[in-house]
Amino acid sequence: MTFTVAIIGRPNVGKSTLFNRLVGKRLALVDDTPGVTRDRRDAMASLGEFKFRIIDTAGLEEGKDDSLSARMRHQTEMAIEEADFSLFIIDARAGVTPLDKHFADILRRGKKPTVLVCNKAEGRAGDAGRYEAYTLGLGDPIPFSAEHGEGLADLSDAFDEALRELGMDPLAKPQEEVTIKSIIIKGEVSEEDALLSEEDDGLPMQMAIVGRPNVGKSTLINKLLGEERMLTGPEAGLTRDSIGVNYTYEGRELRIFDTAGLRRKSRVQQKLEKLSVADTIRALNFAEVVVLLIDATQPFEKQDLSIASLIVQEGRALVIGLNKYDLLENRQEVMKDIAHKLEHSLPQIKGIPIVPISALTGRGIEKLMPQIFSTYKLWNRRISTAKLNKWLAQTMAYHPAPSVKGRRTKMRYITQVKTRPPSFAIFTNRPSDVADSYVRYLLNEIRWDFDMPGIPIRIMLRKGDNPYKKD
Repeated sequence: MTFTVAIIGRPNVGKSTLFNRLVGKRLALVDDTPGVTRDRRDAMASLGEFKFRIIDTAGLEEGKDDSLSARMRHQTEMAIEEADFSLFIIDARAGVTPLDKHFADILRRGKKPTVLVCNKAEGRAGDAGRYEAYTLGLGDPIPFSAEHGEGLADLSDAFDEALRELGMDPLAKPQEEVTIKSIIIKGEVSEEDALLSEEDDGLPMQMAIVGRPNVGKSTLINKLLGEERMLTGPEAGLTRDSIGVNYTYEGRELRIFDTAGLRRKSRVQQKLEKLSVADTIRALNFAEVVVLLIDATQPFEKQDLSIASLIVQEGRALVIGLNKYDLLENRQEVMKDIAHKLEHSLPQIKGIPIVPISALTGRGIEKLMPQIFSTYKLWNRRISTAKLNKWLAQTMAYHPAPSVKGRRTKMRYITQVKTRPPSFAIFTNRPSDVADSYVRYLLNEIRWDFDMPGIPIRIMLRKGDNPYKKD
């Protein structure tokens, strides 16, 4: 049985710490600064025999009109509406505050169960706050310590009671789905078709959207989803956590990660921003395709190139989204300028696709998604060994490797050792004598001759003869 739980409470009471405790990973950023969490984050969690989906939310605050606190509270209200029941967290050491009472009144009038948790209740310092929590009228408060994991058994009992109140059977087990996969018999498919086991493995494609602060990353995700899933606004740096959401495009499942804006390293001083940047880098590490979003109304800066270079170094498929393109008057000039700077600053990866879009109006997004899947397909491409060695012979005949001190360098054999990104091993008699410039030449020839623009390609030189040659 699967159910959804929302963690709510005022700022800095330990919601994200409890979220990480139940998920079993440090997914949410945790800091002593109040208001670290702004967007709602969800993940699968477990508590005893319970397996459930849990939502971490921003701290509940009073806000008026379109203020940041009001928008954060709206995100929390959406999480409460989505969940089956809520965990209302208070700080046992601080006691019950007027803000706790205000939101407890709202929850008490709701139609869904609420589990009251008194966090930071380790030792005797939280006893007074725990007894005071009875005045909130939400039932027996659970003494808990998210930091140390104390009170998990009592929390599990509270889950059992809340589920029974909803008419759910806590002991019901979900029926396992049986998936029948086709069997590929060796010899019936070509080597190029073998990448289907990697590309179409049934798992969601991992995609991260990165860029400088306030370029429209969250707005783009909201437009794709068709809902206000991410917190947006004119303020720079709203997103702090890397938030993943599920999205389906033409039957293909994606997991899209919204990330914090990346500023120049010299400008990142505060601890919280350093944590956000580290979380963004972590998202890049497990992403497959990365969309670098650029503000077309701002100059294409060195920081944009630095982010693009980082993506290429990580070996990810890269697509550049030129946001706010509809606000430009000299559109073609801007496109040419960006392409020129990329060509000269990232010569190792030519042909990076640039897609002009408007995240606010949705214009151009119909071209962005097909380009993402096209780049992803190239990133997964496998070339047969026979074609590669035929290409190597022709390339060496046209432009052989330069001799060093009269010693001839022979390229004997080439094979693709992996995809994601495409990586090739060339066996030669003198790997150390091959100049970097010649390796770049081979890389560009592979990119050109096999039509693989805009993706990272790796070439490794190995010493030895043909490894597949029979003695």
